[in-house]
Amino acid sequence: MLEECRTLLFDVSLRANVSDQWLWLPDPSGGYSVRGAYHLLMTKDIPLADSEVELIWHNQVPLKVSVFAWRLLRDKLSTKTNLVNIGVIFSNASFCVSGCCFVETTHHLFLFCSTFASLWPLVRHWIGFIGVESNILSDHFLHFVHSTGGGKARRSFLQLIWLLCA
Repeated sequence: MLEECRTLLFDVSLRANVSDQWLWLPDPSGGYSVRGAYHLLMTKDIPLADSEVELIWHNQVPLKVSVFAWRLLRDKLSTKTNLVNIGVIFSNASFCVSGCCFVETTHHLFLFCSTFASLWPLVRHWIGFIGVESNILSDHFLHFVHSTGGGKARRSFLQLIWLLCA
């Protein structure tokens, strides 16, 4: 657990004179409230503005890339774990193709694999993004797109980068 904590905090750097900001996506203007969270849970209303479902469809991204992202976020890719689950391969063949000795899942390949997931720190460094990565794919996507604030053009740019790197 200590190593996982170190991995999560590896790219975190604190800057003086820069304040942190939290954003409650269901109500960005009003912010978080217990009443709002309760209402969200009880009515099961999913906020449609900038949800990951809408964000994967970008007019500057080829359709096949958006379809891949849609399948990725729903764990519908042909990973070895998914192939084991539907009986295509045996469970003893479910280890990652990179040879890292972990079971090949969507989350592993995209977020944790030392070979494939190593792209994300490079991309974050390139765009100047400093923050903690999420361990959930949909949260990773939403956090990346909304990470630096900014206007619609900035979010669209980050959305485009995430989709093309996925």
